[in-house]
Amino acid sequence: MKHTISLFIWTVCILLLPLEFIHAENNPTELLKKLQSLPGITDIKPLESNAYPEKYVLFIEQLLDPKHPEAGSFKQRIILGHIGFDRPTILVTEGYAATYALAPRYQEELSKRLNANLVFVEYRYFDASMPDPCNWDYLTVENSLYDLHHVTTTFKQLYPQKWISTGISKGGQTTMFYRAYFPDDVDFSVPYVAPLNKSLEDGRHEPFIAETVSTAQNRERVKEFQLEVLKRKAELLPMFERYCLNKGYTFRVPITEIYDFNVLEYSFALWQWGTSVTKIPSPKADNQTIFNHFIAICEPDYFSEQSPYPSFNVQAAKELGYYGYDTKPFEKYLTIKSSKNYMYRVMLPADLQHLSFDDTLYKKTVKFLKKNDPKMIYIYGGDDPWTASGVTWLEEKENIKVYTLPGGSHRTRIGSFDKKTQEEIMTLINRWLKE
Repeated sequence: MKHTISLFIWTVCILLLPLEFIHAENNPTELLKKLQSLPGITDIKPLESNAYPEKYVLFIEQLLDPKHPEAGSFKQRIILGHIGFDRPTILVTEGYAATYALAPRYQEELSKRLNANLVFVEYRYFDASMPDPCNWDYLTVENSLYDLHHVTTTFKQLYPQKWISTGISKGGQTTMFYRAYFPDDVDFSVPYVAPLNKSLEDGRHEPFIAETVSTAQNRERVKEFQLEVLKRKAELLPMFERYCLNKGYTFRVPITEIYDFNVLEYSFALWQWGTSVTKIPSPKADNQTIFNHFIAICEPDYFSEQSPYPSFNVQAAKELGYYGYDTKPFEKYLTIKSSKNYMYRVMLPADLQHLSFDDTLYKKTVKFLKKNDPKMIYIYGGDDPWTASGVTWLEEKENIKVYTLPGGSHRTRIGSFDKKTQEEIMTLINRWLKE
């Protein structure tokens, strides 16, 4: 789940900010005046936008540990897109960094469909919302939900109409958890492609990839490519090593093991992002063609010490859970003897390998969803491996609805469905807005 922003667009935004900020300071709008009066809000700066009449980036003071204020505080980044005080508000519970939402063209799907305000919250311990010093003890899901509760409580002073929380992937998880912990903070929720993992290596993803995703023929084609990359290890490993060296990647385990893990990751990555199997090279293709496709689908920085997701890895190990790998079809060619507990060995620094998984979050969320019926719409892609640990098991609920797009990937959104299904979803949403 990687988000990027054009370097050119970001540079232009930075260059324009000083002039826009001076203008805003000298001619404050009604919104800017209200923002400046909100408690704990600082560093308000205007942003260019093609979607919102006014758009700002700002920071809100958050407690590191809401139950122990003496632990201190940090500043959390928020991006605000303003349509009107009389409009509904979309709360984006981002699971990672907020940088991509700074772009002038960014507009969240529901905000666009409903002509609604946007309150986009960067997740704690990511990018501009990283506490200094970084104490991993305070990176918990519960603390992140208190962040959202504080944001919502603060901004409801400006926007009194309906509030809808939504997020994608880890952000979708956050939307789901937020509803379980603070069920009355928003009027309804729309989590996209949100897994609910029961352990660090959940166990449902491997059989999904081996037996369920797409068609048997397509699954076999993917497996054959993985086997081909392993069979050519003698020829491709030097290319792999040179590629990583040129990129400046370093690893916690030998490069031969990283090569194996990259092969195992290939199938998950291909299905997650919806790459067509027609793009898989023939087993008879030359080494460079095989290598180029392999790297294009599965970039090894994912396993590197330079990974942009250390905060996520910590959370996966502690509470969010993750997936494992099925090594049986490839055992003959693997250097590693087992992929068990690879998160600890490969993706966590030595000083964090003591972390152990706590399933309290999983159990609390399952219990909440089974015993309650909040207004929620879950969106999943049928071929996305994360759907294997999604809440597609929810049945006989009046308000909770689950929509799974056949053949869909991790990119599945409301707009990905056929026109009839889109209309069904939006009719429900518009009815909830009027209730």
